[in-house]
Amino acid sequence: MHIAVLGTGMVGETIASRLLEVGHTVVMGSRSATNEKAAAWVDKAGAGASQGTFADAIAAGELIMLATKGETGIEAIASAPAQAVAGKTIIDISNPLDFSKGMPPTLSTVNDDSFGEKLQRAFPDAHVVKTLNTMWCGLMVNPAMLADGDHTVFMSGNDAGAKTQAKRILTQFGWQDSAVLDLGDITTARGTEMLLPLWLRIYGALGIGAFNFKVVKP
Repeated sequence: MHIAVLGTGMVGETIASRLLEVGHTVVMGSRSATNEKAAAWVDKAGAGASQGTFADAIAAGELIMLATKGETGIEAIASAPAQAVAGKTIIDISNPLDFSKGMPPTLSTVNDDSFGEKLQRAFPDAHVVKTLNTMWCGLMVNPAMLADGDHTVFMSGNDAGAKTQAKRILTQFGWQDSAVLDLGDITTARGTEMLLPLWLRIYGALGIGAFNFKVVKP
């Protein structure tokens, strides 16, 4: 599958590299077609990797993975023509973190809304699936590095077909079916996004990002 990865930071690069490993082709999108971070990743990644603007990546991608910072993802996707976005699954792994007041960041959207919902409202003809946003990027693509993969990844979204597509990617990353917890429609992204303040404080206490949440039931 041709996949657009929007974002050139650590998360975007980690996701893009793993997608190549499992057999996809990837266009890394950024504001500039000649972004230096994207170019360095392409040089390192080799066959199957390319770069372009956000719009270039979206046009080429059959599926979009959003790994931009904060709430900039709406602007990134809006840079492409509406017809290039319509009908596509957008796997949203971003969080609405606001660093304007320093560390730890706050959430710019909270309680009665979520960035996942904003994204779905902005692109009603696309299918947003919120997932992977509650953990360090190393675990996103290699869950077995912790507790043999026996921990939880959440999923929120309105479209069953898009969730199936997202779950296929999760499976390719190494997630077990039993680890994927479908919370329901996109409004449930409020809960997973609001885990981030807790995640950040656990990170501060442990000094390491290699941990995750696990839901245990009787």
